[in-house]
Parts: sequence; structure tokens; C-alpha cells
Amino acid sequence: MRLPDRGRFNATGDNEVPARSRPRIVPSSAIAVLAIALSTACEERDPTSTTSDLSTTFDTVNGVVHVATTGTPPAWRLTPVVSIGPKSVQEQETPDEFGWVSAVALGPGGNVFVADAGNHEIRVFGLDGGHLRTFGRGGEGPGEFESIYSIAWVGDRLLTYDPHLGRIGEFSGSGEWLGQRRTTGGMTGSPAFMRFFPVGPNEVFRLSLGGDQTLWTGLDSRGDTGDTVPFLRGSADLPGVVESIVCQWEGGIGWYPHTSGAKYVQHPGSGGAIYSAWGYFYRIAITRSDGDTLRVIERTLATEPVTDEEWAAGSAEYDEARERWPEASCKPRSYTRPDRKSFINEIFVSPDGRLWVDVIRTAGNRWEFFDPEGRLLGSVPAVPYKERTVPVFRGDYLATIRQDDLELDHVDVWRLERGEGAAGAKLQPSGSIGGSKRK
Repeated sequence: MRLPDRGRFNATGDNEVPARSRPRIVPSSAIAVLAIALSTACEERDPTSTTSDLSTTFDTVNGVVHVATTGTPPAWRLTPVVSIGPKSVQEQETPDEFGWVSAVALGPGGNVFVADAGNHEIRVFGLDGGHLRTFGRGGEGPGEFESIYSIAWVGDRLLTYDPHLGRIGEFSGSGEWLGQRRTTGGMTGSPAFMRFFPVGPNEVFRLSLGGDQTLWTGLDSRGDTGDTVPFLRGSADLPGVVESIVCQWEGGIGWYPHTSGAKYVQHPGSGGAIYSAWGYFYRIAITRSDGDTLRVIERTLATEPVTDEEWAAGSAEYDEARERWPEASCKPRSYTRPDRKSFINEIFVSPDGRLWVDVIRTAGNRWEFFDPEGRLLGSVPAVPYKERTVPVFRGDYLATIRQDDLELDHVDVWRLERGEGAAGAKLQPSGSIGGSKRK
């Protein structure tokens, strides 16, 4: 059984190449309300901002709260805390020489938990980069792994997701095996998609199958929370769509979405809410599991054209496939070029309730983050991370997985701080990586 991997597959369903392209799906009727024009009801200035042109407008239309922001957000910075990884290719058999890092979790007490899927281990480090302990090994018994797709802290325990075994493992911070929860086994896909989605200090979601429907299921330190969120699907009936191209040839099938097109992104939220956006517009809808929209967050940004170089680069994988398999049957035969770039590459919801938006900009992507009500708090330059992985958040801290030019994996930990000269308090006391309260 296989869940979507955002990549290209051969006829057997195995991965042929890593997922480099982005899916081209447009939103379902659950976010059709996004097209409603925003009218002005009340406007407020960000009291902590040093930028005078930032303004936020709240309005309610048919019971849905609309939050519209214009202007430049306060500048924040990501200060490097530690980089964990080999210093050279000659470095061998050291704790920070990883096989293949699939996931990271920031734990209580300032510890960094690294899932080394290549070695079937969890390695624990301090914020100074010092190795503290390692636990786990290959196998099917208690405390063993066949695959480690994701790890996350819920309450006082670390959860590990092993889809090949169909198991969620529970560990203490010291690596003690506390038990397991059964899941559907034999599934494969991208760890960036088949993973835990932390949305609170003691709340995560994971992908599961409910009959013919794909769902996110809520978990906490005791078990299932009972919250389920449907995985939304859409239809290509809105402007600006760039088609994916599907090709079939003898013995294989390929899926080639264009990298310059808009994609549909979504992320579960605390209590069973779902955040979703079609990247062609900077609008994020927050809906309930029954489809009712609660809030819409919208940003006004200048549009930017798709350059000829970007268009050619986004078509390269499909062009290469046509050269390799000239007899392939492809539908459609070519892409439709959009009149402008997409705005949103990805969205995340951190355990303290903030919404993070990976914003596409010609000068370089940036991350903008909002409070749970939709107020824009700040912006930082986006940190690149390895394909098939995601950034993780805890309080002021976030961690990313990076692969260097020698294809060696590193874990980078950052601290979110106010930009030079900006006013306002930190989001979490400096140096603390403990659980943060939801706003």
C-alpha cells in the first residue's frame, strides 16, 4: 500500500527518483470562500513593529473571520546555535557521521533527537553538539526499527513512526522502550509527507487510512485524541493552473508537475482544524473537519513574473523524459505557462500555534510567521533544507536537515530572534527549548 510521495514512480510503485517537483493540485470547495472580497471593518497596527506601513484588518463575512495584512513585517533573524554533522568525508564512525537523517525532534531540556534511518538509530545531542546517547537498532522487536520516517515529542515521551512495521514506538528521553501503537503496515512514501505533524506540546497528527479516505489522526501521550482531519483534494477549475503531465511507456509511468506552477498545501492544526492554501494566491483558510471555514488569512504582495530560465528549469525533467522515452504517451503534451509566480511553497503550524508560510520570492524565499489569530509577527530569510524532510519547531528554536556537496547529512539548529534594532520581547526566554504555551 502506498501513499502519495510527490515524486515519480515506476510501474511497480517504487520510487524512481527523489521528489524534486511540487504537486499540482488546486483546492476543493472547502476553501472556495477564499474568493470572497475582503472589506474593511477594523484595522490595527502591529504594536511591536518598527515598520510603520504594516497594517492588519479584521472583518467577518458570513460568520468567517477574514484577516488581511499589507506592508512590510518586522525583520527577525535565525541565529545559528549548532550544526551537528561530519566535518570531512574522512570522519568515520563518530556519532555525528550519519547514514541518512530522515527526521529531527527538539526535546525538553535542550536536547536534539536525530532519526538516522540509515543506521536504524535515534541519536541524541545537546545544543553544544555533544553526543549524549544512542538507542535503537535494526529489527522488529521492542525498541528496534525497520524504517524511521518520523519522530516527535508528545508530552513526556518521544514517538517514532515505522510505517514498514506498521508501528508507532514510544520512548522516554533516555531511550527506554515504553510500548507501541499499531498502524497500517507496509506503506511507503516520502518522509516529508508520511510523518508526524506536531501542533501542540502534547498533540500531533499522522496520516492514516480510513476506508477509502486518507485522514490525519490526532495523537497525544496517552493514545488517539479522537480528532480526525480529512486530507483535502481539489479540482483543476481555477485560473493559473499549470498541469502536471503523466507519461506512460512500456514498463513504466511518470508524473511530471512543473516546478513553476502553483501547488495546493495543507497542514492539520490543534483540535482537528485544517490549514490549506492554493499557492497561486497568498490566502490560507482554516477550516473544521466538517468543511466549515473558520478564518481566512490573506497577504498582499507584489506579483512576480516567471522568468524564461525558471520556466526552462521547471520543464527540464519532463523534457529529459521525452528524450529518454520518445515513444511515451503523455497527457497533456505540454504545460500551460502561468502569467505570474506562485506565492506559497509550503505551510507549517508549530506546536505553539503559529502559522509559518514559506513565501516564494525572486530575491530568495522567506518564511513569514503569524500568531493563531492571523496577525503577521515577522519574517526571516528561508533556510534551505534537504529534500523529503521538513523543518521542526519548538519555542524560539527550529531545526533543519541539510545535505552538503558531498551528500553528507547535517542537522542545523537555529534560534529565532528579533532583527537588529527591532523592539519587542522574544517569543521564548533565550536559551530555553522547553515546551511553550499555546496562545
